[in-house]
Amino acid sequence: MGRSVFETIEHTVDFCVVGGGISGLCAAVAAARHGARVALVQDRPMLGGNASSEIRMWVCGAHGKNNRETGLVEELLLENYYRNPYKNYSIWDSVLLELAQKEPNLELYLNCSCMDGEMEGSRLKRIVCWQLTTQKFHAFTAKLFADCSGDSVLAPITGAPYRVGREARSEFGESIAPEVSDRKTMGLSCLIQAREYDEPREFIAPTWARKFTEADLPYRMPNMQRDGENFWYMEIGGTSNSIDDTERLRDELLRIAYGIWDFIKNDPNMREKHRNFDIDWIGILPGKRESRRYIGDYILTQNDVQAEGRFDDIIAYGGWSMDDHNPDGIDGKEAPTIYHPAPSPYGIPYRCVYSKTIDNLMFAGRNISVTHTAMSSTRVMATCGILGQAVGTAAAMAVAAGQTPRDICGRIRELQQALMLDDCFLPFTAREPLPLCEKATLETNFSDPDHLHDGVDRPVGDCDHGSYGAAGAYATYHFSAPQTVAAVRLVFDSDLNRETLPEWEQKLDRPMLNNILRGRGASHLPTTLVRDFEIELTLPDGSKETRRFENNHQRLVKVPVERDVKAVTFRPLKSWGSERFHLFAYELL
Repeated sequence: MGRSVFETIEHTVDFCVVGGGISGLCAAVAAARHGARVALVQDRPMLGGNASSEIRMWVCGAHGKNNRETGLVEELLLENYYRNPYKNYSIWDSVLLELAQKEPNLELYLNCSCMDGEMEGSRLKRIVCWQLTTQKFHAFTAKLFADCSGDSVLAPITGAPYRVGREARSEFGESIAPEVSDRKTMGLSCLIQAREYDEPREFIAPTWARKFTEADLPYRMPNMQRDGENFWYMEIGGTSNSIDDTERLRDELLRIAYGIWDFIKNDPNMREKHRNFDIDWIGILPGKRESRRYIGDYILTQNDVQAEGRFDDIIAYGGWSMDDHNPDGIDGKEAPTIYHPAPSPYGIPYRCVYSKTIDNLMFAGRNISVTHTAMSSTRVMATCGILGQAVGTAAAMAVAAGQTPRDICGRIRELQQALMLDDCFLPFTAREPLPLCEKATLETNFSDPDHLHDGVDRPVGDCDHGSYGAAGAYATYHFSAPQTVAAVRLVFDSDLNRETLPEWEQKLDRPMLNNILRGRGASHLPTTLVRDFEIELTLPDGSKETRRFENNHQRLVKVPVERDVKAVTFRPLKSWGSERFHLFAYELL
């Protein structure tokens, strides 16, 4: 071949993230906020991956009371509650896009597929991508790379070791693993979103749709009256190659999707109760569950999960069941998945998110260094998102110090503190007191004032770790001599258990709708959030400066100060509905 006629645009950044799903988006934003120059390369026209409007899978995470993932994952979901009360997927796409676009240190490249790369010893030097829409190549040279593509596209480019399929039970002593290893994986799905109307709707299936009867679906019977019905069990590909065979599998998944809908609408035992339902959307991009998994310095196993993952280098946590799908998918004669119990939460160590052999390669998402059985839990998107935030934060630290990802193992406590200050919960790990809060005297009429700076920003066990205030509540830090305050850090109650949401949404317990049923109204923000508040600064000369903030809809709020002050006062003025104000942290940075 001769020289390409297409232009190549060169980019040099600190950190290049490949893959714009929830994990890649969180990795890129976290690194940018911590000062790194970041390029986020996504091969689709939108962000979100399996959560985007192209695939429409829910963002799920840890089970259990007060175990909801916070940090950037909660920031996205709260923004969606505020801007998208009717749970429109196009608006959700815009929420994801906005998170990336508003970061000045982050450049976003959509429709841009990674095709090749250049190595320099044991480091990845440069990757080359093709942007479909502009018909240009984009080449990215970076100090660090993160593969958040799901399919681990940088593995064959770099030669980084990886695994595919299921380990033998004997390799790691995993009781739920098969006796003999194989290359079977969990499959792919194209989902359906349906809408209920006031009048009957007819459906005529395409001639190429598969035919289903009740006998074909002993464990997979559709039920449109069930809030959780999103057709996830329309799954194939676990016995194929989930990368090489994607196009063929997509065609078969469409035959299945239209066939299932034909069964729902036209089977004699199904059609009457579904007479007013119609297809609103059928996905044409398969959502993947599993393909290549990198090998890092540590491989997380079923036994680690069941032992609660009490590692010294915890940087994220899981809590979804070990949800191991049948590789035979919809054609299987057994249950489509087995929910093996897992503790919630369990820790995930930092050593699982960087390559064992490539010095500057990190990863986050379903492709981290885990066995198949552990991956059946760690793969869900809220878990992937907090893994991404940890990777991005660690990358920014490494870039700033000229270090490798492995070097950060020696600074793990610093990484953990940074993550917790950004409202990432790390189980079994305490946040250190902030020096300015220890220098100050706290005057307040909030209950349990010590909880405002105890380093725990959610209920844990029997302790609420929060403080309550009524109308007229205030909290003031006084200094004996003026101190330089960079920012005020506030953590409000975003109702981690979502008990203040509409009843139908509490029952659904998902951030977006699967099917659109009649009678559902709008959603709304958790009523426990503080909406309006004031920060009053007492300056060294005794004068006061008051700043008022309205329509806050976030849990973590950092108010820049960058002033010498003698005192700082916080006053909540209005919530989104609750009578009392509930505050987990009021601290000075």
